[in-house]
Amino acid sequence: QVQLVESGGGLVQAGGSLRLSCAASGSIFSVNAMGWYRQAPGKQREFVAAITGGGVTNYADSVKGRFTISADNAKNTVYLQMNSLKPEDTAVYYCNVDLLLWGADHTEDYWGKGTLVTVSS
Repeated sequence: QVQLVESGGGLVQAGGSLRLSCAASGSIFSVNAMGWYRQAPGKQREFVAAITGGGVTNYADSVKGRFTISADNAKNTVYLQMNSLKPEDTAVYYCNVDLLLWGADHTEDYWGKGTLVTVSS
């Protein structure tokens, strides 16, 4: 019923920038929040950033001042602008969306398949 399509990952040198996108489609009535998580090799998945439908943002301390999350509510799309990238930012980045489907009485969480970001030193 819902598809999340991520794009924008790739290989970049330390200090460089990348922009991730995640578009949600399907029988979506409304989006409560959208966000990004990441999982580095051998580590647990961790929170990166999130934005509510009202535009309130939240960031992990490790990315504050370097990453910016934004959303286009009309397109159900969330973006993550990543600047001043560091080798420790290398991970698979996953999009997460908390949304309400048409006809549903509660929101549900959906995950994208992930996009790989590799930062070389």
